[in-house]
Amino acid sequence: MTFVTRFAPSPTGYLHRGHAYSALTAFEAARAAGGRFLLRIEDIDATRCRPEYDAAILEDLAWLGLRWEEPVRRQSEHLTDFETAIAGLRDRGLVYRCFKTRKEIDIGRAPHAPAVAYVGAPLDAREEAERLALAEPFAWRLSLAAAHKALDGFDHLTFVEEGVDGSSPRTVQARPETAGDIVLARKDVGVAYHLAVVHDDALQGVTHVIRGEDLFEATHIQRLLQALLDLPTPVYRHHGLLTGADGKRYAKRDKAQTLRELRATGVGAQDLRAELGFS
Repeated sequence: MTFVTRFAPSPTGYLHRGHAYSALTAFEAARAAGGRFLLRIEDIDATRCRPEYDAAILEDLAWLGLRWEEPVRRQSEHLTDFETAIAGLRDRGLVYRCFKTRKEIDIGRAPHAPAVAYVGAPLDAREEAERLALAEPFAWRLSLAAAHKALDGFDHLTFVEEGVDGSSPRTVQARPETAGDIVLARKDVGVAYHLAVVHDDALQGVTHVIRGEDLFEATHIQRLLQALLDLPTPVYRHHGLLTGADGKRYAKRDKAQTLRELRATGVGAQDLRAELGFS
């Protein structure tokens, strides 16, 4: 089996050191295995994604010395694929319309309390029809209760987690219930992250998902979606996250220094690769 992995950024800002580390980790793993490296642009969030960020991703990765297969898959160009997947789950009674806003869900929660996984239920037919008649926006949520009934082996789902270098594989018991009834299709667009990533990893033949450890918990619910959609489960490798001098991980929202800014100061690609531990 050919080793296939990917780097899948969202064009909601410019790439920083953390992105470079993740992309290089995946790229070098593919090269070491004699496999394939893919680039996927996860641009389903039309309110935050911008063409200039998309173009900058390609420019920054090429500057780092990465090469990827063409064409690059952009999720915004394939929304009908996701709509078809949602329709299949809907026909099986595995999703329901949720009209609640995030604010409504958070009512009653202490201001600084950690978020709790939301578990809801379909509205009765009359109330749902009334709200649809008023054209109220809704999201499609996965029903964990329905999935548990529909899927033999729900309580025995597993996935394989390897070390970053491919060593020490271990079998992890999936705990999809920790995520609650996740949104599979947002109110403003016909898909959300978990469904899109699971669908595209399978479509593109990804055998190894290499990404930051901040996404490890997401693997549990994604494993359930793979089972419900009858998709293969890749091997996972979750690497550590880079942190700045303040101990905080690099993040777009914290305005971490971007690769473009580094280049403007005269930092070369080989300098950055060496700093990140790559020759």
